[in-house]
Amino acid sequence: MPRLDESKQPVDAAGARALLGRIVIDREAFGPEVVRSSPFESAPDRWPVLDDGCVWQTSTLPPDVLATSTRHFQVPAGDGHGRVRINATVTVHRTREESGWETAHAMEEVLRCPGQVLSAGEELKNLWGASLYLGEQLNGWTEDAFTESGQYVSEEDGGPYRYVWSQGQFGPVTVAVAGKGAAGFTDDALNALVVQGTGRLMIQLKQALAKEGG
Repeated sequence: MPRLDESKQPVDAAGARALLGRIVIDREAFGPEVVRSSPFESAPDRWPVLDDGCVWQTSTLPPDVLATSTRHFQVPAGDGHGRVRINATVTVHRTREESGWETAHAMEEVLRCPGQVLSAGEELKNLWGASLYLGEQLNGWTEDAFTESGQYVSEEDGGPYRYVWSQGQFGPVTVAVAGKGAAGFTDDALNALVVQGTGRLMIQLKQALAKEGG
């Protein structure tokens, strides 16, 4: 694991948005079968909040977040499988401690809400999560790893299908990729897309914020 160069950390929203531009990924990070969805990128001034009823809402950015970006992709239906959805998120916090708290809150949300409503007609069920610090169980790629998996059900897409979320942290930044499966698309193939996207995000994050020479 390289060392963080604190002098490269952004100190304001403009610097955080510039950093996002160096980290966020496009469809090429996943392979030729993946295309952009429409809408492609979420509003940069909005933040997801899981309410007391386990329903996801959107709010303004919290004070500890300088900037965030979520991009939406898909594997179109074909070759015997339905449409697969993929989201890639990068969030720039003010400090390393605040990015660590984001991971802690993600674990708390799974424990509190193993069933979650994403939007009208779209739900996650039977969720469970796991968090590993650097060095635990061969975790050498991120300061704080978080994974979440369960089932995805949609009025439009059907289900239940596999759902998986993978999140990593380096310094004040978290990166994450979520995958929502489909009929005829194997769990291994979905896992591979999520791992590939998260790995590319982490490589670009370390290149942007690590000390020269490690």
